[in-house]
Amino acid sequence: MDLENKIFKGTTTIGIVCKEGLVLAADKRATAGYEVASREMEKVFPITESIVITVAGLVSDAQLISKLIKAEISLKRYRTDKESSVKEVANLLATIVYANIRKMSMVPGIVGFLIGGKDSSGYKLFEIGIDGSVTEDKKFISTGSGSSYALGVLEAQYKDGVTIEEGVKLAVRALNAALQRNVATGEGIDVYSVTEKGAKKVLAKTIDYRIQV
Repeated sequence: MDLENKIFKGTTTIGIVCKEGLVLAADKRATAGYEVASREMEKVFPITESIVITVAGLVSDAQLISKLIKAEISLKRYRTDKESSVKEVANLLATIVYANIRKMSMVPGIVGFLIGGKDSSGYKLFEIGIDGSVTEDKKFISTGSGSSYALGVLEAQYKDGVTIEEGVKLAVRALNAALQRNVATGEGIDVYSVTEKGAKKVLAKTIDYRIQV
């Protein structure tokens, strides 16, 4: 079996800190080698009412770890009757990723996350590296194979005090740059906001590549 062609990988994810919350976004394409394995991947989604994550990397590991972190959050809520802070969730997620990539396996569990949410201390945005590292981002971040294109747009156009509406538009422009140049990024985009009202999907667009004759 050619494992390299069976691994789903490649993406572009974005997190932006706004004046009144956060914006997180990702594309929808999953690739296996030179093939498009899926056109409908959900790479950005809420794990609580006020915390959203994005995933980039090996699909199976990303899906399993996402289920694990949801279960751990629910377990803590059940045991303590308290909600986890965004930093607590980020550190727990990082611990799982750290252990995951260091397990002996024929297929390395390479997966990274962005996590953004609101708690009693305010809005927080963290990057969880594929090595299990935790980095808090004060302005914006992008991960995945198309991140270099997205970061170029973010670096040039981000400004302090950006509104949620402006953040959504900026995320779309940054993702569009990756869509144009990165072959592993495509099919469409999903965008979530996190505000005082909680997590909400604010934009979902798909791209139709079919030619009608």
